[in-house]
Amino acid sequence: MSIEGLQETIGLRALPAPDNASRHYWQSAAEGRLVVQRCTTCGVFQFYPRALCTTCAGETEWVDASGRGTLHTYTIIRQNRSPAFAALSPYAVGIVELDEGVRMMSNIVDCDVEQLHIGMALEVLLLKAADDVGLPFWRPVTD
Repeated sequence: MSIEGLQETIGLRALPAPDNASRHYWQSAAEGRLVVQRCTTCGVFQFYPRALCTTCAGETEWVDASGRGTLHTYTIIRQNRSPAFAALSPYAVGIVELDEGVRMMSNIVDCDVEQLHIGMALEVLLLKAADDVGLPFWRPVTD
């Protein structure tokens, strides 16, 4: 899936509806920053956004994530009739394990889907979808 093709289809997607727990995450992504929560008591990172730490029920804070991770698992979608995705086929959806230890699911972009492999190094690509919503995508690291 090319970045140009991806940007053309973002307007066709149903966007997340930020709530009290997730608003900072989506707004930060719209500003080009990937953030995750970290517990101020036990130090555990967590994703997806929640009101309290899922390990100890402590308060959490938002911290900038490295934006790097590895491909944990993925699937290739070769047929999707939804207007938001039909033009992108084939495309990959993967679960990425961030360097911080949390996992996120999103599209893997800017590469040939046939070249994907478990353990592949990835970096985040944040695209603004609305004033208060950015969407994370993942692409191979190009050091």
